[in-house]
Amino acid sequence: MTDTGSWCEGDWALILGASSGFGEAAALELARLGMNILGVHLDRKSTLPNAERIEADIRALGREVIFFNANAADPEKRGEILKHMAQRSEESGKPIFLRVLLHSLAFGTLKPYIAKSSAEAINKSQMDMTLDVMAHSLVYWTQDLVAQGFLGNGSRIFSMTSAGGARVWKSYGAVSAAKSALESHTRQLALELAPLGITVNSLMAGVTDTPALRKIPGSSEMIELAQRKNPSNRLTTTQDVAEALGLLSHPKAHWITGNVICVDGGEFIVD
Repeated sequence: MTDTGSWCEGDWALILGASSGFGEAAALELARLGMNILGVHLDRKSTLPNAERIEADIRALGREVIFFNANAADPEKRGEILKHMAQRSEESGKPIFLRVLLHSLAFGTLKPYIAKSSAEAINKSQMDMTLDVMAHSLVYWTQDLVAQGFLGNGSRIFSMTSAGGARVWKSYGAVSAAKSALESHTRQLALELAPLGITVNSLMAGVTDTPALRKIPGSSEMIELAQRKNPSNRLTTTQDVAEALGLLSHPKAHWITGNVICVDGGEFIVD
């Protein structure tokens, strides 16, 4: 989907995890479609230039862009960002309407449940953090955005899941649990937000070579297996997923909600 049309001109997309991987590709694709972009990312000085490059690319497309370098799972930071959005709406005289909310936060602990020593095994704080960042934060952002009127009739909410929500991989236990919880939150939000005209879906990408994937022990093996397994003999790309997200953001997709939608070229159906 490359032509902009008029259905989303002036609307905004809020991308949680906007500076790399799926978030980066989605931010640029939605900007091409005509949306202004709000992005939340957490980068240190060494990786900050990439976030700045994305901002510049969005502006070059003629869109407004506001990025926040903050922990999206921190309640205080969330409050500060929402306050800034409200001030921006008041000062411009044009209320921010979020056509899209994308939850693409990939930060968790990759440790086994059972190990030779307690230091090598995941502990409670690490488990709680992984579930909070990668799953529960979707609920808290949605609650606040709905309460403050940023999400409404015609809004689309997307979460990013993976095959790990239903399958196991060494040291992936906490992240797998987070993905399962994220899918459950997606279904529950779809039920509760349907009367408001807001859809909620989870996108299950195929194996995609992203910075987050590279942090998983054994990721090279995962990549090799996916390339052999995928019917198209290639990995899913972030652009594949961004284009699907753009299509599902269109008003004509209003009856698609509460689903886990595979965007993987048929990878998941092949044993």
